[in-house]
Amino acid sequence: MYFVVIDTLAWLVGALLNLCWFVVIAAVVASWLIAFGVLNMQNQFVRQVVRTLDAITDPVFRQFRRIIPPIGGLDISPVFVLLVIGLLQVFFDRLFIYLRFQV
Repeated sequence: MYFVVIDTLAWLVGALLNLCWFVVIAAVVASWLIAFGVLNMQNQFVRQVVRTLDAITDPVFRQFRRIIPPIGGLDISPVFVLLVIGLLQVFFDRLFIYLRFQV
């Protein structure tokens, strides 16, 4: 029973971190498409999706922007957010492997 709980928790944490990863990538791609004029912000659906992505990612990006300012007008905070997500994935993978084999 213990293994089922650990495996389920490991899957859940992994899935949430993967979801965070894809949301950050989607926000970055959307911002690029808006900057290059590919996406029309006059479209209500596009505006809603971009606002949702901004509402999810901007609080996290803002924390990194306070520490790391834009370099040459390029915001690199998403790179550091993805780096932290990757480190969390490795940490939790190792933690769950450790917990699984302790019993």
